[in-house]
Amino acid sequence: MANFETVEVTTDILICGGGMAACGAAVEASYWAKKNGLKVTLVDKAAMDRSGAVAMGLSALNQYVDINSGENTCEDYVRYVRNDLMGITREDLVYDIARHVDSTVHLFEKWGLPIWKDEQGKYVHEGRWQLMINGESYKVVIAEAAKNALAQNGGEYFERIFITYPLLDGDRIAGAVGFSTREEKFYVFKAKAVLAAMGGAVHVFKPRSVGEGLGRAWYPPWNTGSSLAFTLLAGAEQTCQEVRFIPVRFKDGYGPVGAWFLLFKSRATNAYGGEYMAERKDELAKWGSYGRVKPIPANLRNWLGMLDEFEGLGPIYMRTEEAIEKIAAEFKDDPKAFKKKMKDLETEAWEDFLDMTISQAILWAGTNVQPEERSSEIAASEPYFIGSHSGASGAWVSGPKDLAPKEYFWGYEYMSTVKGLFCAGDASGASSHKFSSGSHAEGRAAGKSAVRFVVENNTQPNVDKAKIDALKAQILKPLDIFAEHAAKSSDPEINPEFCRPKMFMFRLQKIMDEYVGGVTSGFKTNGKKLERALELLAWLKEDSEKLAAADLHDLLRCHENIQRLYQAEVHARTILFREETRWPGYYFRNDKPNLDEANWKVFVNCTYKDGKWEFKKVPIISIID
Repeated sequence: MANFETVEVTTDILICGGGMAACGAAVEASYWAKKNGLKVTLVDKAAMDRSGAVAMGLSALNQYVDINSGENTCEDYVRYVRNDLMGITREDLVYDIARHVDSTVHLFEKWGLPIWKDEQGKYVHEGRWQLMINGESYKVVIAEAAKNALAQNGGEYFERIFITYPLLDGDRIAGAVGFSTREEKFYVFKAKAVLAAMGGAVHVFKPRSVGEGLGRAWYPPWNTGSSLAFTLLAGAEQTCQEVRFIPVRFKDGYGPVGAWFLLFKSRATNAYGGEYMAERKDELAKWGSYGRVKPIPANLRNWLGMLDEFEGLGPIYMRTEEAIEKIAAEFKDDPKAFKKKMKDLETEAWEDFLDMTISQAILWAGTNVQPEERSSEIAASEPYFIGSHSGASGAWVSGPKDLAPKEYFWGYEYMSTVKGLFCAGDASGASSHKFSSGSHAEGRAAGKSAVRFVVENNTQPNVDKAKIDALKAQILKPLDIFAEHAAKSSDPEINPEFCRPKMFMFRLQKIMDEYVGGVTSGFKTNGKKLERALELLAWLKEDSEKLAAADLHDLLRCHENIQRLYQAEVHARTILFREETRWPGYYFRNDKPNLDEANWKVFVNCTYKDGKWEFKKVPIISIID
């Protein structure tokens, strides 16, 4: 067996992750922990300054309710989220995040994040809920506050450690194990409470960008399903795992479209100039009341564009040149002012990418695209699993006592169905549209709740040493397999005794793409295809026992792909269980092509224990009209 040093860390509250939710949890938990003589430890697979979904930067904060202005309310935000997710949302959780998110944004500004302001000193809105920012250093600002909070309150911060499995003491979480991605060290973290905030999943489906562009994606490629795998294997109930998210983005570079639609008021058309949002308006009537709301749900907007593609009317274009010309037109009688306005708009167009998707700016430059002169192609991306954006997949967590119906409350806000295991950001389900600012706010709430749990349950759980030893052997097994069998072939990529992580990932992506509704299948599937997918995934799970790693980097990739495999299976099983099409534009079941409000306006929840899956319907309880 690979000879890794075992490092044991004992703490009170363990935060797993380094993204926005984890940073929020670190700030809030550290404050309350110090007051109660407790210790907080944060462990991140990457480095916090550039970890998580906003690592590269961001051009806007997508959740700011602006309660103080009186123009919006938390109830307004709940209605918006409820409609966008076609009725499937935990209103208590959405409301709770909405009532706290403004204070989080104000903290961001206090810490140094530049937020755009107009001549009257008011925030500049991109849309009703969005604020424009200069966000190329957004994550650095937030990470600095989190690291300072840990340091000032006696906490610890570990980076470059990949958390792989939970530790349990009966029905209570007891910590986590993982390994360093830089040194031959196996880590055992013992804790009284654990907060999972390790992101969603990408590269479960075959991406549009392949070959040299394989690592390019809208959602960060290092997010591999850690939150799902960790909470699922701990026994936590999951929800909304059928709700994948498919964003429409500038093609191949995955550049954002929000500023173009909301700030620049741009149109999207097919290759023949047809505006699908207008020409296919009648299609919206097929999708119940959700087709009549404003704004139109994201998946339905996707669906109308996909129908044009299915009928051979693509490519789809963002009419950037038209939008810029329209805005500048008011200055047409003043050549000097017109020239200045055009220059300002051009700068804003490029900055939108440079703040958050530099690869798109490079692609524009490399393909001679000048947005003020010609349109740019947009396309639906491959599916992602994300509980913080327009998706909703994640763990089923307790709501706040003053908001949650009794069926949704079990003692501690944001605690999963496993005692002491808390979730935030992409780890918590059914509370979408929290984005980066809401994820931070949710992390704060979950962190405070975790401290209260430890104060009231201040005993160190027992950890079985034999179980830890077994997990260490399991984690390091790919290194042993490679060492034993590598010499049997002259090419380390081709060996009858093992499978390398990239090839394993390609097999997973092919199954999901062809059978579970990926890009090349037009995001369509059916029951028989899903059953076939599950058969192929079972064989792939068998082959995961033969994954081989030549070094620490390979070992990381092996376990990332095992996590992706769990995300793939729970997704396929949940789509199969929900016998309707509720989110056309995210996925379409050809054998169940209609919305079925009578039977399926419910949460689909599941658990995985001892190798067996259990699924159930859970009623949706509204807390507002």
